[in-house]
Amino acid sequence: MKFNVSSGELVKSLSAVAGAVPAKATLAILEMVLFESENGKLKLTATDLEVSIVEYVNAEIEVEGSVAVPARRLLETLRQLPDIPVYFDVDERFNVKFKTDKGTYRLAGENGDEFPEMPDLSESVVIESNTGTIKDAIQKTSFAVSSDDLRPAMMGVYFQIGTESSKIVATDGHRLVKLTATNLTADKEINFIVPEKALNLTLKSLDELDCTVSVTDEHVSFQSGNTRIIARLINQQYPNYETVIPRDNDKRMIVNKEQMLATVRRVSIFSSTTTRQIRLRVDKDQLTISAEDIDMSSEAKESIEAEYSDEAMEIGFNARYLADVLNNVNHAEVLFEFSTPNRAGIVKPAEQAEDNDILMLVMPVMLNSY
Repeated sequence: MKFNVSSGELVKSLSAVAGAVPAKATLAILEMVLFESENGKLKLTATDLEVSIVEYVNAEIEVEGSVAVPARRLLETLRQLPDIPVYFDVDERFNVKFKTDKGTYRLAGENGDEFPEMPDLSESVVIESNTGTIKDAIQKTSFAVSSDDLRPAMMGVYFQIGTESSKIVATDGHRLVKLTATNLTADKEINFIVPEKALNLTLKSLDELDCTVSVTDEHVSFQSGNTRIIARLINQQYPNYETVIPRDNDKRMIVNKEQMLATVRRVSIFSSTTTRQIRLRVDKDQLTISAEDIDMSSEAKESIEAEYSDEAMEIGFNARYLADVLNNVNHAEVLFEFSTPNRAGIVKPAEQAEDNDILMLVMPVMLNSY
């Protein structure tokens, strides 16, 4: 195999696929990137057997073929070069020699035929979308994904794709977010759970406008421009999240998002390092946020303006969970809907976006006064 390619273009593509190279691989071949010639382009593939990333690079292919190349060492070498042409020559023993006007380098490669095969997604449900919609759905939900190995279904984002609208859901049992999107649909209904790692790599790797999502019973792929991310789905039953969303939260409070978020972050510094508990007291047109750490003899209390006209109430939350939810409201004002101090609080933007509707909830924590 012989080809030459721009070092700058190759570094960009290698950096993208390197996200799928495991830090500690069970198989030596997984620490490598597969180089292949395909339709006059250079195709790069990396995988950890759960997530795979494929990139296409413009290159001058002199002799077609394939070879697996150690990912980290090649990438670290190329990063130290300016954007100049690099000439690659692979011999029959898969030794990789590459040279520039700066020097010559050699790496021991492996037979490309021994690299794991990519999943076949030819028989898949195809969802045509755009990268902005996909990234927005991931960003607004993935913060609530669980890290609990005992509940594997909740370790990913649940996509319920419909013919007229779709729901994208994530929950860790403490927080829940449900995004209803009318600009993400398919010709047939399909539900699937995508692991968090795959979604994080999708956020980093996709940068073109159009995005095609392909789904089979076992895999999903996100393809945009020269980049494709393929992930094994979480084959579990997602919990019935609708049952935990309160239907009768009739106490409504509207507050400035940035003001409340800053207050929560300041006051939480004085909360218990174990529970991270903060207390919200809602009175007519006023919200008081307080915290105390008895062990450290510290406390804090702040009051801010709020639109509220129902009877006064107090409710406790974990400060980090509440801050995460507030941070993902894309509006200047946030609407809270409460019922009683022991039922989940619903959080929404005061005004929803035109093409999607987001609902978040935070489970309360028990206050000492109960």
